[in-house]
Amino acid sequence: MEIKYHGHSCFELSEGETTVLVDPFLKPNNPTAVHTGEEVEPTHIAITHGHADHMADAVPVAKRTGAHCVAIVELAEWLKARGIEALSDPNLGGTVSFDWGWIKLVPAWHTSTLPGHEEALFSAEHGTAIGTAAGLLINIGGVTVYHAGDTCLFSDMKLIAERNPVDIALLPIGGHYTMDRHDGVVACQFIGAETVIPIHFDTFPAIETDTDAFKAEVESQTSSKVVVLDPGQTHSV
Repeated sequence: MEIKYHGHSCFELSEGETTVLVDPFLKPNNPTAVHTGEEVEPTHIAITHGHADHMADAVPVAKRTGAHCVAIVELAEWLKARGIEALSDPNLGGTVSFDWGWIKLVPAWHTSTLPGHEEALFSAEHGTAIGTAAGLLINIGGVTVYHAGDTCLFSDMKLIAERNPVDIALLPIGGHYTMDRHDGVVACQFIGAETVIPIHFDTFPAIETDTDAFKAEVESQTSSKVVVLDPGQTHSV
């Protein structure tokens, strides 16, 4: 299985003929991304929540490729209203099965607001507060990936990993809008994944962090190995 990082929280998980694009946020919307929405060819799209930096490219990519989208029910209905036909609309705890594996929605502690004005992308006054944020468990190629989405540290990460053992954890560490690298170390202790890939860092000044320090602390305090990817890089499993 190939894991390609597009920067921020956007990934492609590929195995065989299946490519799952998670939280589509690509060039030029994503200032760190290498590729545009015209350069990706997902068969499926999974979205954690409604913030622009996690789904700015979801509708155009889904319309162009016909990718099957998976999002929490309220967000799925919003996508449907914009002409997306291939949809699954689980809520927290729900699992959507495919011939290649499955996607399960799990809790995340965060907000979720659809943008309504380009100058106030995260404002519920101008946009729409919708559903709740989620994390994603994605089983593809026999590997379980936990994309935590945007979240703070919470103790039920232990339960998530206990119920569905995690091979690879994609964890936000930038702080300010999510947990920081210090809480990220504790999250690694809770989850116990073999491999951890940090996300949601260095895209904007508010979330700049020290990934070398995160890697050193995780690897000295847990059994997990940290793989830090630059946008456009790929990790093979």
